[in-house]
Amino acid sequence: MFNPRPTVRYVAIAGHAPCVVVDDFLLDPRALVAQAAAAQARFAVDPANYYPGPELDLGRETALRLDEFFIQHIRRALGAQRTISVVARLALATLSPPELHPLQRLCHRDCTDLAPGTGAAAAVVYLFDDARMGGTSFYRPTQGSEHTVRVLRAAHAGIASDAHAGGYLSASNADFEQLCTIPAQFNRAIFYDGEIFHAAQIEDAALLHPDPARGRLTMNGFFRLRKRSA
Repeated sequence: MFNPRPTVRYVAIAGHAPCVVVDDFLLDPRALVAQAAAAQARFAVDPANYYPGPELDLGRETALRLDEFFIQHIRRALGAQRTISVVARLALATLSPPELHPLQRLCHRDCTDLAPGTGAAAAVVYLFDDARMGGTSFYRPTQGSEHTVRVLRAAHAGIASDAHAGGYLSASNADFEQLCTIPAQFNRAIFYDGEIFHAAQIEDAALLHPDPARGRLTMNGFFRLRKRSA
């Protein structure tokens, strides 16, 4: 399923572990796009994770194969010793700016309530041809931890600040500084520390489409891990 001889490169993220970029990630990416299109009716929105569109779980076998790739090629760069749990999903961003919840107008982290010595990592595989639908950007808070917590709590409660009144976050603002952007490319995978604030770099939401064969389709992986001792 995954390229057994990948070319791996690293993009620095100031103050954090690098983003690991792997091009030509899947051996047959078009087959996965076709699978997504055939299963479009089974995609569903999960309100618990605030993804801006429907998702489809890819099952345990795919998740374990993704974890095998992570263990062999990625984990050392992200400071992981072993994987505690992993899931893999297809995801399709579809919401227009007026439909976004305030949390979906912010960057976010893929972790909550991490126990000491544990961490999180994530993967995104771009499965669309039109790179204008956007890659992934990484951010850092600019106003200190207490202010950031207040901003996130207000957004969770459905309150949007003036700084986040527009659509998808795609540039620095008063609360978050954009550190770098990884452009989308068909069959490109990125792996990154889930504790880094990040957001899909969607600058033109009019390009989004509900058809998996035409829209911003991605394969997303989420890892809980035991961190390597210093």
